[in-house]
Amino acid sequence: MIRRWAAFVIFQPPDRQRANLFLDTFSPFPVRYVQITSNRSKQDVLMTITKTQRGHHPIKRLSMATGALLMACIAAAEPSGGRSSFGLTPLTDMTAEARYKGEDGGLYGAGQNQPPPAHLDAARRQAARITPLDTEGRPAPDGKIGLISISMSNATQEFSLFKQLADKDPQKSPHVTIVDCAQGGQAMAEWVNPLARPWVEADRRLAQASVSAKQVQVAWIKLANKLPQGDLHQHGKKLQDDTLAVLQNAQARFPNLRVAYLSSRTYGGHSTTPLSPEPYAYESAFAARWLIQAQLAGDPALRFEPTETPAQVPLLLWGPYLWTDGVVPRKGDGLIWERADVARDGTHPSGSGRRKVADLLLAFFKENALAATWFTTGGQKDGLTPQ
Repeated sequence: MIRRWAAFVIFQPPDRQRANLFLDTFSPFPVRYVQITSNRSKQDVLMTITKTQRGHHPIKRLSMATGALLMACIAAAEPSGGRSSFGLTPLTDMTAEARYKGEDGGLYGAGQNQPPPAHLDAARRQAARITPLDTEGRPAPDGKIGLISISMSNATQEFSLFKQLADKDPQKSPHVTIVDCAQGGQAMAEWVNPLARPWVEADRRLAQASVSAKQVQVAWIKLANKLPQGDLHQHGKKLQDDTLAVLQNAQARFPNLRVAYLSSRTYGGHSTTPLSPEPYAYESAFAARWLIQAQLAGDPALRFEPTETPAQVPLLLWGPYLWTDGVVPRKGDGLIWERADVARDGTHPSGSGRRKVADLLLAFFKENALAATWFTTGGQKDGLTPQ
């Protein structure tokens, strides 16, 4: 029986970007070391796993077609430029009159980047309930506020750096314990099954951080699926449905989860692979917005207030919006996403890309007035700062 390991992949010769691409595209379960040996003149590719303090243990022999696809995908990881902009307008810059495939502008629709008044009031009530808890979920002066991430490789690279920066920031409340539960190769579809390995790994990371399930109160979820296909209302609907299942799983697992902040992808125009290129990266924002709008409309599957039965999901809000049209500065903060901000495959963030997203996350949790009530040592209690 093959032991399950934390996700970290290497190739022979070592190539981290090809390894990330392989993990996101092909890995059926998290592994520690994967070694690919191939001969393009043969009809198969041998995949072996190297265990710690063990030898090579064959997993399976891939078919010629699968092997060819694997090698093509690995070869595609070589940089080939991509597009520096895609001619699309960030959702935050779109007006109520603007249209993209029938969709208007604004994070919350109708050109609005702030929650409507009723949802804002509900969000204030939820934020007021976020308080330090002991391991049994009871308020405690020495308790913890667990903040976790749920998503795939890009998210774990970005959120792990955010954690490093936040833990050093004197404004962060000492009660807030940040745990990066996002994992390489584990996009929304991989979290749909509540018994799937990403949840098991998340439990392990929480235990390692001494955070109980009842102390988790806030989640950041970055929406993405691997190898999306079809038009907006095909791949977008699947991403919406998968994320709904993830939210319901998270609420069932973490009974005190109050708020989930949603973010969509960064610019994907530099991508040289089909893993998550444009316009799919741009369009992932609409799946996030559809979920929030469905909650606003009272969809029972998205009920966040407990009644006779527990809540179905946490209250949904936008976290930092990460997309900009490549090198074209967006309004407000002037964010750009250059080729230097991504790795060789054009999809995963480079060091500068990780830092941009980490900085956006830290600024959001410190400056957004609702988040600041629990994230900072002297959080504001009223108002809502621009996102």
